[in-house]
Amino acid sequence: MKLAYHCSHEQFAPGALLALARRAEAAGFDAATCSDHFHPWSERQGHSGHAWTWLGAALQATGLGFGVVTAPGQRYHPAVLAQAVATLLELFPGRFWLAIGSGERLNEGITGEPWPVKERRNARLRECADVMRALWAGETVTHRGLVRVDAAKLYTRPRERPLLFGAAVTAETARWLGSWADGLITVAQADEAHAEVIAAFREGGGAGKSVHLKVQLAYAASEAAALRGAWEQWRTNVFASDVLAELRTPAQFEAAAAFVTPEAIRGPVRVAADPSRHREWLARDAELDVDLLSLHHVGGEQERFIEAFGAHVLPQLRAR
Repeated sequence: MKLAYHCSHEQFAPGALLALARRAEAAGFDAATCSDHFHPWSERQGHSGHAWTWLGAALQATGLGFGVVTAPGQRYHPAVLAQAVATLLELFPGRFWLAIGSGERLNEGITGEPWPVKERRNARLRECADVMRALWAGETVTHRGLVRVDAAKLYTRPRERPLLFGAAVTAETARWLGSWADGLITVAQADEAHAEVIAAFREGGGAGKSVHLKVQLAYAASEAAALRGAWEQWRTNVFASDVLAELRTPAQFEAAAAFVTPEAIRGPVRVAADPSRHREWLARDAELDVDLLSLHHVGGEQERFIEAFGAHVLPQLRAR
């Protein structure tokens, strides 16, 4: 099992994130993951660096493997996205992986195109996956469906076909992904509901495939400070997936979160000032036979988090 540091483009400027990725590598993290947003979730977060530009710099500046979750089909044409993936893997063989999901209107709505219902977004996602795989295989692709491609061919391709993970937060979506995705990425949920999501993926055809789990946590010098930091930065992100997918602007997320109390953050975010408590939670995650745990400290003081977890969490998890 690998332990990754999550780089949140919504919360930090690209230069700061690059420095943090370097620091995470020095502290002993095995890999890194990053978000791919056009807008932050809230005005308070205040950043939205371009993930694909940043990934090239981050892969060059470190020896880490990197993964990203993105949404082809609206903001990104699948052929252009396939080209970006192929370029990164030609430059950095074996060090980049990709997960695709149906996306959020917060980011995809910038195109001005209508926002499809979930079932149509899923159908579009599957079409995009087929287009991207065909391009990576060297085919000339023409496709007429929910996405349109005309005589596209990639001339620079990686030596090995990229693995295409699917992103899911519900058991229904995970079961569907199991039939065609190369792996699953999901998010830790309250009451360990993510175990049901992982089980559904494996039951749907994903048995033996890789599973990655993103864990949202808050760590600080005191539990009160950890909770305050999580509430300030992440209270716009505690809603159900169908709500997160539909709101259009950071201002709308701020309005929806107006009545979210600090205590409501517990569950969606694991809050503790004691590294051993986080270690216990993560050890239970490891029992789900996941291949990678991506740790996202949602508050500030990232350096404190990196150093503390590098010293008191990562080595102990590896020793189990």
